Amino acid sequence: MSVPQVTTLPNGLRVVTDRMEGVETASIGVWVDVGTRNEPAEINGVAHLLEHMAFKGTERRSARAIAEEIETVGGHLNAYTSREHTAYYARILQADVPLAVDILSDILQHSVFDAEELQRERTVILQEIGQALDTPDDLIFDLFQEQAYPDQGLGRPVLGQAEIIRTIGRGAIADYMGTHYGAARMVLSAAGAVEHDRIVDLAAERFGALRNKPAIAPEAARYIGGERRDDKDLEQVHLVLGFPSVGYADPDYYAASVLSTLVGGGMSSRLFQEIREKRGLVYTIYAFGAAYGDGGLFGIYAGTGEDEVTELMPALCDSLVETADSLTEAEILRTRAQLKASLLMGLESSSSRAEHFANHMLIYGRPLSSAEIVRQIEAVDSIAVARVARRIFQAPPTFAALGPIGNVESYDRIVGRLAP
Repeated sequence: MSVPQVTTLPNGLRVVTDRMEGVETASIGVWVDVGTRNEPAEINGVAHLLEHMAFKGTERRSARAIAEEIETVGGHLNAYTSREHTAYYARILQADVPLAVDILSDILQHSVFDAEELQRERTVILQEIGQALDTPDDLIFDLFQEQAYPDQGLGRPVLGQAEIIRTIGRGAIADYMGTHYGAARMVLSAAGAVEHDRIVDLAAERFGALRNKPAIAPEAARYIGGERRDDKDLEQVHLVLGFPSVGYADPDYYAASVLSTLVGGGMSSRLFQEIREKRGLVYTIYAFGAAYGDGGLFGIYAGTGEDEVTELMPALCDSLVETADSLTEAEILRTRAQLKASLLMGLESSSSRAEHFANHMLIYGRPLSSAEIVRQIEAVDSIAVARVARRIFQAPPTFAALGPIGNVESYDRIVGRLAP
């Protein structure tokens, strides 16, 4: 695998590229070190609204022209907002890389936020929010996040709240972009059929005038925990049980990744085998980790029946409590193999590589090679996994339940089951 190349422009914009031999396409995008947790409470959802509005017209392109220009050459343009980052990216043929850079630079520097387009996009996002509210296995994660980090940006929904989205004006969007979209907080990342020097030249030409702005640090994460229960007339009970976990820079980050996969990362995982295969209590159960710059979350999602939840919670808690003292070498080997395979298979895609190295630049300030990550995974042994399991599962939990929750046992009872 090639070694990514990095250049920093005079204004602070970082350019990272990874050339892939034998491909004729390229993935290129701009990742911005700002997301939902950077929003003031009164404009929750503005980061996501800005992401939408960036495609709705610039000083020299209409919304339709943006879509038609990229699709006329067979390309694809998209974006996403997360709690800490926002990304705008394209996939194109090698010859059309300059067009992609031009469009990305245009929407990120010259968007006009037309009033009529804004009104239409408000309606679109309100529909998106309504769809999320009607999708319990999505909604439960917002409830869980809000309970883990109440009254702070990290706990608010990425989509925003309907009553706020209805009133956010053009000025708030422009001010948010003007405040946070500085050159030094951006990474232009490209992978596939790309030449580093050519990408740097294009970046300098199209983004060279972008001003650098001092980063405004978001408020520090304050994990609180506790419980959130919403009684709803649904077919299933949706549950998330979680704990404070580690951030990207924590020495236990890779051990926590192994733990998450071992506990609930596949059909051979402990929870899948015990809860679904052996007991038949769920259709879906899995573990997940969410790392941030200053902390993280470890959680387990399960969807179960109103009657089955009575047996599910004790079985789930018992499995977590037993983890640290019952690890086997075979589990550790299998889990490390899963993580390595997932990493390397993902990096066969140019879009995954572009995102992979962009995130590394934002998080670590440099791209991490796959060999370096594999070494970190290989270094995780049963002692490290046991240590991080005790560290995580003995912390105060966050519990969220949605649906017919009459048979869900009390928070205090769950805490008691998890006690060492």
